[in-house]
Amino acid sequence: MKRFSYYCILTAAAAILAASCNNKSPQTPTEPDTTSAFAKGADISWTTEMERDGIRFKTADGVEMECTALMKELGLDAIRLRVWVDPQEGWCGKEDVLVKARRAQELGMRLMIDFHYSDWWADPQQQNKPAAWADYDLDALCEAVSSHTSDVLTALKDEGITPEWVQVGNETSNGMLWDTGKADVSMESYTRLTNAGYDAVKSVFPEAKVIVHLDHGDNPDLYEWIFGGLKANGGKWDMIGMSVYPEYYVADGHYDDGDYKAVVDAVISNITSLYLKYGTPCMICEAGMSWNRPDESYAFLSYLIERTSGLNLGACAGVFYWEPQTNPAWTSQIYQQLGWNSYDQGAFDDNFRPTKALDAFKDQE
Repeated sequence: MKRFSYYCILTAAAAILAASCNNKSPQTPTEPDTTSAFAKGADISWTTEMERDGIRFKTADGVEMECTALMKELGLDAIRLRVWVDPQEGWCGKEDVLVKARRAQELGMRLMIDFHYSDWWADPQQQNKPAAWADYDLDALCEAVSSHTSDVLTALKDEGITPEWVQVGNETSNGMLWDTGKADVSMESYTRLTNAGYDAVKSVFPEAKVIVHLDHGDNPDLYEWIFGGLKANGGKWDMIGMSVYPEYYVADGHYDDGDYKAVVDAVISNITSLYLKYGTPCMICEAGMSWNRPDESYAFLSYLIERTSGLNLGACAGVFYWEPQTNPAWTSQIYQQLGWNSYDQGAFDDNFRPTKALDAFKDQE
């Protein structure tokens, strides 16, 4: 009964909104393509660096397997890969991305490309310009975003690799390329940079879905501020990306115990409101929970996948776990640096095997 009522509300709202718009844009509400399967994926961008450091991944039965193939074995059908502009050691640069994308392509897995537009991490706490772009003004930054996006995507295209989704920015909850594109400084500048990425994606892969990605999918005020600001300034996007972590970082590697059901319910409410307002589906681009709480993580992922995949009219397109193949117990240098060996929200045990948490992707059909 609830599903029927929700379907009616969504259908009526989409029809009303569509009728009120004369010009079709990425925000014109249309019925999403429900023939596309709900994505179950993982960001495994650390894979090649971990291999260099001697990590060998195993199935639950102890059989050694390459990480991408292991993700498919675990029931995932999509891979997400981040891109940095000029990383110091080359990890997540164009050539490294091509290596990992080829593996996904050969396995028949779907692909998401995540542009950070930085030489290192870009997230709500830091959106640093690449060193080579440090002195660029807004016009030059827009050109650099366009050129970098086109360059990487063209390299993929030349290999016969077609991403299904492309993020223009990573967790741009206050814009990108600070301070020029900081949203609370100039929403207009942030919009121009986002559109530069959007247009570059479409110039290489017209059918790819362009994602604008923020953190805290359970915070509707944040999403209204960013997407309302983008829309007011002519911003373009095809999907709204979200990060969902029910445990929130406190300090010294510790997390608060979050109420995962309350967090997921808030995410569902936010997705519904955003879909009704903008007519574009959402994607859970990142999700995760502490590696040493596999039962709780399994329950969280199961509930998240059940709730998001059950939304009518394709309002949510899928769920991606962020770097499940990690475990901080694999190194004695925990928290010495922000790298794979300090991340504790993966889903592998200290024997290099997947925990129960990842069974959620197979169990939730």
